[in-house]
Amino acid sequence: MSARDLKPRSPAPISERGPGGEVPVGDAAVPRLELTEWAERYGLVAGITLRPLSLGLWSEEPVGQVMGRWRAFRSTFASRFPTIVLSHQVHGTEVRWHEALPEGWLVLDGIDGHATSERGVLLTITVADCIPVYLAVPHKGAIALVHAGWRGAAGGVLARCVDLLKWRGFATTSDIVMHCGVGICGDCYEVGPEVAVRFGMPSSKGPVQLDLRAALAQQAHDLGIEEVSISPWCSAEGRERFYSHRASGGRDGRMVAYLGRPIG
Repeated sequence: MSARDLKPRSPAPISERGPGGEVPVGDAAVPRLELTEWAERYGLVAGITLRPLSLGLWSEEPVGQVMGRWRAFRSTFASRFPTIVLSHQVHGTEVRWHEALPEGWLVLDGIDGHATSERGVLLTITVADCIPVYLAVPHKGAIALVHAGWRGAAGGVLARCVDLLKWRGFATTSDIVMHCGVGICGDCYEVGPEVAVRFGMPSSKGPVQLDLRAALAQQAHDLGIEEVSISPWCSAEGRERFYSHRASGGRDGRMVAYLGRPIG
């Protein structure tokens, strides 16, 4: 199986149920797509916010405006998730396990992945082309959410997260299910040959197209994860609903991907 064999299908209209069960929910305050299939099968709350709700914490916007949006986000989930975890991401491979957290916000620095087995903890990452990778061990209760750009994916952030789930979640690799969420597609993501070779692609003298979700799905397959779904939505092609760093020339906002086991 090659990475290209795992390329997602062409996007369908967003009102339709896509692979992985991504469907629109929410209201004007917090528009979002949720993985209803994961809710139905595993009792998990998983999804991603949509434009125009920009939730990038390290932007040039006034702090009050950004935090006002985060308060609206939190109020949407507060009854089910007393604790929200977020971080300043650095395109690295650090994944943090969380337990015995107090209610409120936990804001970290330099972390690109979060994992827990606690109920009532909503894991979040910010994205605008990079891939949100959702992982769960349904029969053990452990979950993880990873921010995967090309640096993190090439550096092995997925393997580190899987090792953490196996250790702290008392799982085997075959217990884990995975979903690659909304992100930039291979047709829209051009990288240099020095990046392409890190994903096992043939050497070239010029830019090539890299499908990060296909590469991550291949990594999951190699690690022994048997159930992987891939979002059909491209953040660069669907800018009427998604934010895209690449398509906007670095000027766009950020979406928040989230995953948690609700209380109650």
